[in-house]
Amino acid sequence: MNGPIIQILVLAGIAIFLILRLRGVLGTREGFEKPPVPQQKADAEVPRRRDFEVIEGGPDRDIVDHADEGTSTAMALTEMKKLDPSFNVGEFLSGARQAYEMILMAFERGDMTEVRPFVSDDIDAAFTSVIDDRAARGLTVEATFIGVSEVTLKDASLDPNTKEAEITVRFTGELTHAVYDADGKLVDGDPNGIKKQKDIWTFARDMDSGDPNWRLVATE
Repeated sequence: MNGPIIQILVLAGIAIFLILRLRGVLGTREGFEKPPVPQQKADAEVPRRRDFEVIEGGPDRDIVDHADEGTSTAMALTEMKKLDPSFNVGEFLSGARQAYEMILMAFERGDMTEVRPFVSDDIDAAFTSVIDDRAARGLTVEATFIGVSEVTLKDASLDPNTKEAEITVRFTGELTHAVYDADGKLVDGDPNGIKKQKDIWTFARDMDSGDPNWRLVATE
């Protein structure tokens, strides 16, 4: 067998090998063919779109997380947001928690000076009266604030005429509290025990004014 014939046979063999190889790749889904998208993946996109539509058109979570939808409290909070779009219930409660600690400890220490901008004249007068009475009897208070275990929005209302908003919050605070007489004798409380104190405070603000501060106007 001469050279040219051998070359032809070799080339033919290579061609047959390449054809079979190519058919093997294109005839299966193991090559570069893009596999079809599984049906469950396409279906999974539907709930995400539906969830987005519900969120966009649904209730304000900032309100319904703290008040039942359709209640007078929820409706009052909605009106507050219309008057002041920057108002946020969650942020208000966070601020109320801080105000609770500041005002409570100012009262315990017997000095309301720093917190007077955050309380009404009536509350300031009532707290100061108790502080003055303690001082007149020679009593001193030692207190340490531990923390707040509960901050719950209890009620909210808005006067449509004056735009005065009121929000009532339930607090449960934890602190050490001890009262000593003029001789340093313990007459009330326990300096080593943690006291749970439950309070219901009402804060007020004119939603139509430029002043963002809320003031404590009532306590229970």
